[in-house]
Amino acid sequence: MAKGTKKKVAFISSFPPRKCGIATFTSDLIKNTGAGAKGQFEPLVVAVRSDSKLKYNDPVKFEIRQEVKSDYICAADYINFSHVDLVSVQHEFGLFGGEAGSYLSLLLNRLKAPIITTLHTLLDDPSPVYHKSLVDVCRASYKVITMNERGLTMLREIYGISGKNVDLIAHGIPDLPFVDSNYYKHKFGMESRRTILTFGLLSKNKGIEVMLKAMPAIVEADPSILYIVLGMTHPSVLKHDGESYRFGLQQMVKELGLQEHVIFHNRFVNDEELHNFLCAADIYVTTYLNKEQLTSGTLSFAVGTGKAVVSTPYWAAMELLTDGRGKLVQFGDSAQIAEAIIQILQKDSLFYSLRRRAYEYGRSRTWPKIGQAYWKLFSDKRLSIHITAKTPLSAAETISNIEVPEPSLDHLKKLTDDTGLFQHAKFTIPNREYGYCTDDNARAVIAMTKYYAQYPESKALELFDIYLSFILHSQNSDGTVKNFMNFDRSWQKDEPVNDALGRVLWAFGTAMAALPSLSYLSVIKDSFDKSVRHVQRQYPRGMAYSILGMSDYLKQFPGASDIKRQLDMAADELVVQYEENSLPDWQWFEDTLTYDNAILPYALFVASLAFGNPKYLEVAEKTCEFLLANTFDGRNFGFIGCKGWYEHGHPRATFDQQPIEALSTIMMLRAAYEATLNDRFLTLQRKAFDWFLGANDLYIPVYNFRTKGCHDGLTQDGVNLNQGAESTLSFLLSLLAVVESYALIDKVKSNKSVPSQPAKVVEQTINKPTPIQSIPVKGKSKRRQVEELT
Repeated sequence: MAKGTKKKVAFISSFPPRKCGIATFTSDLIKNTGAGAKGQFEPLVVAVRSDSKLKYNDPVKFEIRQEVKSDYICAADYINFSHVDLVSVQHEFGLFGGEAGSYLSLLLNRLKAPIITTLHTLLDDPSPVYHKSLVDVCRASYKVITMNERGLTMLREIYGISGKNVDLIAHGIPDLPFVDSNYYKHKFGMESRRTILTFGLLSKNKGIEVMLKAMPAIVEADPSILYIVLGMTHPSVLKHDGESYRFGLQQMVKELGLQEHVIFHNRFVNDEELHNFLCAADIYVTTYLNKEQLTSGTLSFAVGTGKAVVSTPYWAAMELLTDGRGKLVQFGDSAQIAEAIIQILQKDSLFYSLRRRAYEYGRSRTWPKIGQAYWKLFSDKRLSIHITAKTPLSAAETISNIEVPEPSLDHLKKLTDDTGLFQHAKFTIPNREYGYCTDDNARAVIAMTKYYAQYPESKALELFDIYLSFILHSQNSDGTVKNFMNFDRSWQKDEPVNDALGRVLWAFGTAMAALPSLSYLSVIKDSFDKSVRHVQRQYPRGMAYSILGMSDYLKQFPGASDIKRQLDMAADELVVQYEENSLPDWQWFEDTLTYDNAILPYALFVASLAFGNPKYLEVAEKTCEFLLANTFDGRNFGFIGCKGWYEHGHPRATFDQQPIEALSTIMMLRAAYEATLNDRFLTLQRKAFDWFLGANDLYIPVYNFRTKGCHDGLTQDGVNLNQGAESTLSFLLSLLAVVESYALIDKVKSNKSVPSQPAKVVEQTINKPTPIQSIPVKGKSKRRQVEELT
């Protein structure tokens, strides 16, 4: 490491003021690693919290709510963009959210820096879900640290983790002098009393009642004895059971007549107080009720300060207390505990032998030495090798149940001024060079209409007005529309033919079907009627957008026969496009899959719902299945790449994948469900939405949880860092569509007129159908007929 360069380490753990052993461990680890690094160390803590009331200070830079999945992905983004050199994870199953703490893998599999994981708990008979959770964490880690020899054996024999990737670094202990306990007893008014200490967060598995039952015999042997139970009740126990366990122990003290011999200190002590209590104690007792305790900070501290220790034989105790460093007694055996303690009290040679051996053993485990060991590992030059984000074994294992993020307008507002929505962004900054376009502002009208219908907030209505004003201004006197506006508000000249008119009709129709206020209806209807006459002059996608707008227009004015005719003609045109281009192995409207593909079958599903025309539904199903066969691999969606598209008979382009493909697929699948009542389409819709969250070819989120924007695409090297209008609107509309689907399910289930059997989905590969009879001139598309007539 170059002189003056600091090693930046992110710690993922609980952290003070959270009251738990791992929080204390992490604080001690950072302090002592920093001392060993001699100024070359910069910690950054990502704190996992279960209590929203906790207030953190430096070095905590980011907080994860324990049971919120999306926080783990957001934390990965934060760590990656913080340019850390490595990540230190403190692992305990119960610390992280999800079954068996599985949410942690969502975070680790997205990190670019190497990971060093310290294991605080191992299970000798884990259930499959616990086994998998730990193995996933270990596989994501460059190094795995266990704190004792048994941990090495368990990792190898039970979890299949061994070799050069596993190191042993002991639990650190305070560096305290070997002192006479009588020197400290006056601090607590315990002069002339022999003292026994238990400390740590109180919970039932500590077995305090077993020790209390041993106390009458101990008191009889030495009436001066005083047993101190130091520590508050564990916060998770308080949350679920209150102080019932402590109250039960206190009642037992009264029943046994031990009021003069047992003291409960119900508080979380700082390091200095703890050190004083340890130094004042003669004997330390730990009476865990089961063996599955691989590490124990409290026991390590007691051994390190040279206490005479009596303990049940849980795993950590069996290793720390061998070779005469303590006395082991059977689980739950109060008589054995009493016998061991009385023996220590009555035999000075045994008392001092236990103390000396424990203290000497602890010298190699003091926190300064443990800090140096971690710093040596953190400084390993091999860690400087660039490590890219890991790929999980299956997207379904990590993504499929992730929560839907809350809709946010933050980034959209950032891309908007009083003229309209900027097309592009440099990263998250609006790029004024390219100005505005009608396409994006039309999409924004659709988004704000749907957003306001679900979340009637004034900010959405304010944005709606800006975007609506823009597309109204884009309309020419004859009903055609202009698309591209420069930043100086001048329209670009000689624009190529585009689909903006169809998108404007879609926006007008959406707004009419779900008006924020009736005051908008007149101006929107007039503008729609002016533009709808040009529907037949468009290319297929423009017609598809127009079909969506006309369908919504009919929701406001069901008797509008002219709109019905226009919609029917546009849908017929799409069927002709399909018949002219489809082949047994190519069930599509064109000879190439290109841009916004799913919008075409989506429009025909909508048309079939509007008119009940079985031909529309048949073609919609065939093309939907064909598109799914070419974009869904059974686990994740991978959309057609824009760098080459997919021409029939040629290789398919994988990148760059664009968010608009996910949006149109999500909308298509919702309409497919509504038309067929096949639940499979809703399952696929959710998988398509999860493409934004990381269930894609690169397992990288395209949605940015921090900015609330969406990256412009998925490239072969990662995400396009720009977050422009089309991509951000694609995510927002996709999110709103998924939320709408939940409401649709409820509606369908409550509709008693719904057929009990869903329509059969047509197979992917079929014979080319005969031309439908409603086409006026055989072999010619309606768009070409209109052109010939004019």
